[in-house]
Amino acid sequence: MKLPKVDGLEVLRRLKEEDRTKKIPVVVLTSSREEPDIARAYRLGANSYIVKPVDFEAFARAVSDVGLYWLLLNHPPR
Repeated sequence: MKLPKVDGLEVLRRLKEEDRTKKIPVVVLTSSREEPDIARAYRLGANSYIVKPVDFEAFARAVSDVGLYWLLLNHPPR
């Protein structure tokens, strides 16, 4: 969310407004647990919102789990 120059949710908004990128699944991975951030992310088209763990090992596990989900379990439309 806190990126230099452009806010992460602004990046999401721009991705979802373009025909060529709007179908790309977007997972928001952030430290923010703020309800307005969560609501705005989904409103802008996020497919998932994950609050990243502070502990590095838990973070690495979470990223691995997310990757496995999107690669192996998720079935997007054709």
